[in-house]
Amino acid sequence: MEFMSAPWWSALLAIILIDLVLAGDNAIVIALAARNLPKHLQKKAIVWGTVGAITVRTVMTLVVVWLLKIPGLMLVGGLGLLWIAYKLIADQSDGDGEHGPAATTFWGAMKTIVIADALMGIDNVLGVAGAAHGAMDLVVIGLLISVPIVVFGSTMVLKLVDRFPVIIYLGAGVLAWTAASMITNEPVLAGWFGVREAPETVLRWAVAALCVAGVLGTAWLATQRKPAAEASAETGPGQA
Repeated sequence: MEFMSAPWWSALLAIILIDLVLAGDNAIVIALAARNLPKHLQKKAIVWGTVGAITVRTVMTLVVVWLLKIPGLMLVGGLGLLWIAYKLIADQSDGDGEHGPAATTFWGAMKTIVIADALMGIDNVLGVAGAAHGAMDLVVIGLLISVPIVVFGSTMVLKLVDRFPVIIYLGAGVLAWTAASMITNEPVLAGWFGVREAPETVLRWAVAALCVAGVLGTAWLATQRKPAAEASAETGPGQA
């Protein structure tokens, strides 16, 4: 594809639109992962989390042709993202130290951000690589454009989470929806869900609803059980 030609600009526009649509998920997971950090570390976590996420995505983009040959990749990524969406809510009552998605340490947040982006960045990588038609200059430009989008989006989401904690549930729901989309677009499962061009719409909607309801419901139950278990432990069997 000739540099700065009409097809080149058309492909660049497509990549920008892909980044705008798909970067929202990344912004949400970065903001939720960093929400329990001290204020002075939140901005640092957003910036470096974005850098780590973009680095992972760059590597994935370079090997996208190989990735496409891995059967079950989208399914595994979707299931992993469901677990992260669940943990973002379930761990909010006690923070899970360095190892929980709502981590209270800088490196704990970094780990969650990079892992989550690696899982849900598959769609973005495939979309950008497809729109670029093999033009690596467009792939690089697309990755660079996604950086300010994710940083700005993460900052805005984090401010909203501080004011409206219910957004944690909304964010987890969005991640669960993204996971469902990855699962239903898995080529191995095309016999059940169809392909993108001819999807089994009703079944896909049913799976999406089940994923969102399942994640939010089980995570909410987990947050309700923790205070009761802690109270029981403090009371002790002989003090009841």
